[in-house]
Formats: sequence, C-alpha cells, structure tokens
Amino acid sequence: MLRLTNLRKSYGNIVAVDGLSLEVRRGEVFGLLGPNGAGKSTTIGMSVGLITPDSGTVEIEGAGAPTTDSVRKHIGIAPQALAIYDDLSGKENLSLFGRLYGLGGRELKDRVHRGLDLVGLLPRSRDRAGGYSGGMKRRLNLAAALIHEPPLLLLDEPTAGVDPQSRNNILDTVRDLAKAGKTIIYTTHYMEEAQKLCDRVGIIDKGKLLCVGTVDELVRAYGGKSAVRIERGGKHERVETDAPVREISRVLAHAEAGEPVTGVHIDQPNLESVFLGLTGRSLRD
Repeated sequence: MLRLTNLRKSYGNIVAVDGLSLEVRRGEVFGLLGPNGAGKSTTIGMSVGLITPDSGTVEIEGAGAPTTDSVRKHIGIAPQALAIYDDLSGKENLSLFGRLYGLGGRELKDRVHRGLDLVGLLPRSRDRAGGYSGGMKRRLNLAAALIHEPPLLLLDEPTAGVDPQSRNNILDTVRDLAKAGKTIIYTTHYMEEAQKLCDRVGIIDKGKLLCVGTVDELVRAYGGKSAVRIERGGKHERVETDAPVREISRVLAHAEAGEPVTGVHIDQPNLESVFLGLTGRSLRD
C-alpha cells in the first residue's frame, strides 16, 4: 500500500532520515516506533507529501507519489499537532474538512454524522472545539482524518496526553478500522498499544530502520532472556535465564535448607525490552 525506497532527508548538518526503505502491506496495522528525534515525524511527512525528500521515492499503491492532490485523496492523517479549529464546533470542523475534499450535500452530512458517532462526539457536536477536553480534541482529529474515507491512514501519536476513556475509544476505533480493511501506520511511545494493535512493527533510530517484523518475531530475535525475580529476607534477586520455570524450581529446592522464598515473579521479554535493547536506555529530549 505504501512503499518507501531509500529515503534521505537532512536539515543542515542533521540527518533526519538516512536511507530508509519500507513496505507497508495493504490492510495491515503497521507500528512505526522510535525515540524522540529518531526520524518518525519526518518519515510521516515525506509519506504524505508534506516534506520533500533529498533523495529516494514514496509510492502509494495504484496512485503514485503523494505530491499531487489526486494522490493525497488516498491518504488520511491525524498529526500529533492537532489539526482542528477551536472556533468551530465539532460538526463544523468535519464539514469544513469534507468540503476541502470536494464533498457536499447529503453525502457530506452523512459522513459528518458517522464520523462524530464513530469517535463518540455526537452529543457535543454543536459545541466549540476550543471547549473540548484534550481527549475529545484527539478524537475529533481522528474523525477529520477519516472524513474522505481514505484507504491509507497515518496516525501520529493519536493517544498522546488523553484520558483513559478517550484512549480506549481511539484504540477501539483503530481496531474497527483495521477490521474494515484500512491500512494504518501507527506511531506511538506506548509499547503496549503497539503490541496489542499492530500486525507488524518497525523500529527506527537516528534515521535508520533497525528492524521490521511481527511482535513475536522481534521479541524472539531481540528481546533477550526471561528474568526471574526472587524475594527473600527482604531482599530481591534477579536472574536472567532461558528456562525460568526450571530456575524457580532450583531456587525453591535450595530454599528448603535456608531462608524461605517469599515471592517469585517472571519477567518475560516484550516489545519494550526489544525497543530499549535496540535504541538504548539513555534519555532522549
């Protein structure tokens, strides 16, 4: 659905994206993960035609490069920086975006109604968006990206700073869109979201794509060993092992002759351990 080939983009001496190639399959939810400054937003910008790459190509399947209006109609984007108008109501926001895509009449009215209903904003549809909570604004941002019913949807940090109820609504909406056959590119700093939602994940850092695969594939390849945490005598021990159950049995067998074990926990590798293992644990500001 989306093919990026050897994309490069620099800002002065800073290389934001460095030879990135990636294919996103039709109908999949693809998670694009990376630390702050890794190149995610620049990659998204080039994917939708807002940023011109220094070299390389972007192709939307069956349409071409996203540098013309006709191709951009295939794309919906909910940017991290909210793209809604505070002085307009929720209904007026969606009507405006719909008209920008050439919609009108009954079709526009129906799509605005469906969009507001999808994100749970029908009861507040006539209220000014400036009075919405952060979570409501995020949901309206998503509805605006969907108003023209694009086959390809790019969601850049769609749950950043929202309340639990809005986050749950957005995640449910993404699942429903995926079931309906939308192709979705999803960037997030919440590893559990990517682990639950995404068919495949790509991790980017310093402008380079480090790995691509299903969550299970990445955990097996880069997640490291399981860890057994043992509590006894008010102290905690941590042992990395490929056989956590066997390690627990060994510890309990030796404990019979010594200090009793008061707690045991197994930490299995997950997407977060993959992410930290590949990109490091140092702070990114």
